Order: sequence, then structure tokens, then C-alpha cells
Amino acid sequence: MAMQRKTITLTDKLESWVKIQVDSGKFGNDSEYFRDLVRRDQERQEAETRLRNFLDDAEASGFSERNPQEIWAAAEASSPVNNG
Repeated sequence: MAMQRKTITLTDKLESWVKIQVDSGKFGNDSEYFRDLVRRDQERQEAETRLRNFLDDAEASGFSERNPQEIWAAAEASSPVNNG
């Protein structure tokens, strides 16, 4: 995988935060920390897109004749946790 070098400028306060994260041992260096941040942002945006699509689909499906208790019972019955 090709790597690209990026140059960023941080305030002293942000630089201190990055140093604390690296010094905690979770990251080997600044680059690992920033790559982790980018990956998490990608995951968050992908999850947000899935949620928006889900909500759009739900809205487009129209109104239900079932009451909330019936909907909840159906959701629980179809849950893999309860079926498996």
C-alpha cells in the first residue's frame, strides 16, 4: 500500500494531546494516532450514511397499522439474540 506524507500544524495544546496519546502506549507514534483518527472518522461517516438510508427507507415505507407494542414484539421475535 502506497503511503503519502502529510504536513499539519497543531497548536501547543493539540500537540500535547497527541503526545499524551502516543505516550499512553496505545500508538507507536504520531502517524499511527492520526491514521486511527482517520479510520474512525471513515467508520463514523459510513455508519451515519447507513442510518440515514435506513431512516429514509423507513419513512418511505409509510405508516403502520400496528401499535408500538406490536412493532416492538415483532422486532424482539426477529432478533438473532432471541432466536439463537
